[in-house]
Amino acid sequence: MDLKFKAMKRTFYVLIALVGIVLNSCTKTSTGTNKTIAETDKYFSSVSAEKGRNAAFLAMFDSAGVMLGSHRPPVEGYKAISKLLLSKNDSSYILTWEPTFSKVANSGELGYTYGFYKLTDRATKKLIGEGTYTTFWQKNAAGEWKAMLDTGNEGLK
Repeated sequence: MDLKFKAMKRTFYVLIALVGIVLNSCTKTSTGTNKTIAETDKYFSSVSAEKGRNAAFLAMFDSAGVMLGSHRPPVEGYKAISKLLLSKNDSSYILTWEPTFSKVANSGELGYTYGFYKLTDRATKKLIGEGTYTTFWQKNAAGEWKAMLDTGNEGLK
């Protein structure tokens, strides 16, 4: 009886371990494969508030992403985006944004968000600027939404 109990106990622990492995493999990454694009957009805004715009944008963009900005040509590809972002210190301000609309194509692989952004002085918490933005998203092979194109417009008046 003691041997049967030990064997059952061992089988039970192996079964628990396997269930844990299966559940862990279903756990989504930090950007989440089950998140909507609006939730993903909000998530990256929270990363920007916590870790800075550079960290958020670098985590957000796909390798073939494009940034559009005022008074400069499009910045194409992750390497070029990274070079541009890391050449500018983002520690004196906080950039946050809030999507007000999102739409996903029927295929479920492409979509876009748009909304409002705010730029706040980190030390004084005063509003430096605000405007609108649009981000186009595509699901990658892991099922995560990644930014393919991002642009913003200063001012609301």
